[in-house]
Amino acid sequence: MKNRFDLSGEIGVIIGGTGSLGGAMALGLAEAGCEVIILGRNADKGEGVASGIREMGGKAHYVQADAMQADSLKKAHEQIQKNIGAPTVLINAAGGNDPKTTLAGDMRFEQIPLEAWRGNFDLNLVGGVLLPCQEFAPAMLEAKRGSIINIASVSAHIPLSRVIAYSAAKAAVLSLSQFLAREWASIGVRVNTITPGFFPAEQNRKILFHEDGTPTPRTESIMGHTPMGRFGQAEELIGAAVFLASHQASSFVTGSDIRVDGGFLSQTI
Repeated sequence: MKNRFDLSGEIGVIIGGTGSLGGAMALGLAEAGCEVIILGRNADKGEGVASGIREMGGKAHYVQADAMQADSLKKAHEQIQKNIGAPTVLINAAGGNDPKTTLAGDMRFEQIPLEAWRGNFDLNLVGGVLLPCQEFAPAMLEAKRGSIINIASVSAHIPLSRVIAYSAAKAAVLSLSQFLAREWASIGVRVNTITPGFFPAEQNRKILFHEDGTPTPRTESIMGHTPMGRFGQAEELIGAAVFLASHQASSFVTGSDIRVDGGFLSQTI
């Protein structure tokens, strides 16, 4: 019987694959048979993720590129096409919050620096989705086959306290993803999003835990709003990523958002 989650023959580019969430999804795709390319700026981290996947029996490569620079993405894409093949899956997992936009202490909304606002949108929307889609989608459209997976956030659905610039940028990711899904549906390229809940990572660990490892008030608030009562683990994103990457399993799925949040967005009072 055919395994609809078998990604053998697929080539997937994971931008942000050097991070904990992107790295887990890259490993998950490789486990399903996909040949993966970790694309990012940090060669040491990128090679580390790729070699780790190869050690586990998967096919993986690292290609250096800066997702914030169109020329850099173009050069990387040409290298991939020449040496590996035509990507059929694109996961845009790069992103993060500029600490200068976080409303900490007595800082107010009107005091957020304009350049920090722009930095959040550049990282999460422009480099996080816009430029990669402009570079990789045309070849998929020509082939009339492709799956693009963008990473949103629970804060895209409900603006979280203190991180309004990040929330606004991720909301734009959702909007752009749905626009592209509608535009490209009839051509054979699907565009969907995954909304992670709270996953401890390097970028948010300081606001979730004190130096001694005890939870901060922020963590206590998150747990009180998460029905499952715990943080997510990076590997818990793999199922959604493999499902959306598979042209057999999710052939009629586009413009959708899969929430992997422990019920966070279902909680009311």
